[in-house]
Amino acid sequence: MLFAFLCQDKPGALQVRMDTRPDHVAYLNELNAGGKLAFAGPFLGDDGKPTGSLVVVKAETIEEARQIAENDPYAKAGLFAAVDVKAWNWVFNNPEA
Repeated sequence: MLFAFLCQDKPGALQVRMDTRPDHVAYLNELNAGGKLAFAGPFLGDDGKPTGSLVVVKAETIEEARQIAENDPYAKAGLFAAVDVKAWNWVFNNPEA
Protein backbone atom coordinates (compact mmCIF):
# COMPACT_ATOMS: atom_id res chain seq x y z
CA MET A 1 0.00 0.00 0.00
CA LEU A 2 1.15 3.55 -0.66
CA PHE A 3 1.32 6.29 1.95
CA ALA A 4 1.93 9.98 1.32
CA PHE A 5 3.80 12.15 3.80
CA LEU A 6 2.71 15.79 3.54
CA CYS A 7 5.42 17.65 5.42
CA GLN A 8 5.33 21.37 6.21
CA ASP A 9 8.58 23.08 7.21
CA LYS A 10 8.71 25.33 10.24
CA PRO A 11 8.96 29.01 9.28
CA GLY A 12 12.55 30.18 8.99
CA ALA A 13 13.95 26.62 8.98
CA LEU A 14 15.60 26.67 5.55
CA GLN A 15 19.08 26.38 7.09
CA VAL A 16 18.01 23.27 9.04
CA ARG A 17 16.82 21.78 5.75
CA MET A 18 20.07 22.61 3.97
CA ASP A 19 22.26 21.34 6.82
CA THR A 20 20.32 18.06 7.06
CA ARG A 21 19.83 17.49 3.33
CA PRO A 22 22.76 15.07 2.80
CA ASP A 23 21.46 12.75 5.55
CA HIS A 24 17.89 13.07 4.25
CA VAL A 25 18.97 12.17 0.69
CA ALA A 26 20.99 9.21 2.00
CA TYR A 27 17.90 8.02 3.92
CA LEU A 28 15.72 8.28 0.81
CA ASN A 29 18.36 6.44 -1.23
CA GLU A 30 18.29 3.66 1.38
CA LEU A 31 14.48 3.47 1.20
CA ASN A 32 14.68 3.42 -2.60
CA ALA A 33 17.24 0.62 -2.64
CA GLY A 34 14.95 -1.37 -0.33
CA GLY A 35 11.96 -0.90 -2.63
CA LYS A 36 10.11 1.31 -0.13
CA LEU A 37 10.28 4.72 -1.88
CA ALA A 38 7.80 5.52 -4.66
CA PHE A 39 8.82 9.17 -5.13
CA ALA A 40 9.72 12.31 -3.20
CA GLY A 41 10.47 15.99 -3.57
CA PRO A 42 10.10 19.40 -1.96
CA PHE A 43 7.19 21.80 -2.09
CA LEU A 44 8.34 25.24 -3.22
CA GLY A 45 7.30 28.70 -2.10
CA ASP A 46 6.74 31.68 -4.39
CA ASP A 47 10.46 32.41 -4.11
CA GLY A 48 11.34 28.92 -5.39
CA LYS A 49 12.76 27.81 -2.03
CA PRO A 50 11.61 24.63 -0.28
CA THR A 51 8.73 24.94 2.18
CA GLY A 52 8.01 21.28 2.84
CA SER A 53 8.14 17.82 1.34
CA LEU A 54 6.00 15.22 -0.37
CA VAL A 55 7.25 11.69 0.16
CA VAL A 56 5.34 8.60 -0.99
CA VAL A 57 6.39 5.22 0.38
CA LYS A 58 5.30 1.62 0.13
CA ALA A 59 4.42 0.10 3.51
CA GLU A 60 2.24 -2.68 4.85
CA THR A 61 0.51 -0.54 7.48
CA ILE A 62 0.09 3.11 8.42
CA GLU A 63 2.12 2.39 11.55
CA GLU A 64 5.06 1.25 9.40
CA ALA A 65 4.65 4.36 7.24
CA ARG A 66 4.64 6.60 10.31
CA GLN A 67 7.83 4.93 11.53
CA ILE A 68 9.49 5.62 8.18
CA ALA A 69 8.39 9.27 8.42
CA GLU A 70 9.65 9.60 12.01
CA ASN A 71 13.06 8.15 11.06
CA ASP A 72 13.64 10.72 8.31
CA PRO A 73 16.61 12.91 9.28
CA TYR A 74 14.54 16.02 8.50
CA ALA A 75 11.96 14.92 11.10
CA LYS A 76 14.67 14.06 13.63
CA ALA A 77 16.26 17.49 13.10
CA GLY A 78 12.96 19.21 13.92
CA LEU A 79 12.50 20.70 10.44
CA PHE A 80 8.78 20.02 10.18
CA ALA A 81 5.96 21.98 11.77
CA ALA A 82 3.54 19.22 10.74
CA VAL A 83 3.59 15.84 9.02
CA ASP A 84 0.40 14.19 7.80
CA VAL A 85 0.67 10.51 6.84
CA LYS A 86 -2.18 9.38 4.62
CA ALA A 87 -2.98 6.22 2.68
CA TRP A 88 -2.81 7.09 -1.01
CA ASN A 89 -4.01 5.49 -4.25
CA TRP A 90 -1.93 6.21 -7.35
CA VAL A 91 -4.52 6.13 -10.15
CA PHE A 92 -3.15 8.05 -13.14
CA ASN A 93 0.28 7.51 -14.71
CA ASN A 94 1.28 4.86 -12.18
CA PRO A 95 4.24 3.06 -13.77
CA GLU A 96 3.34 -0.14 -11.91
CA ALA A 97 -0.26 -0.21 -13.18
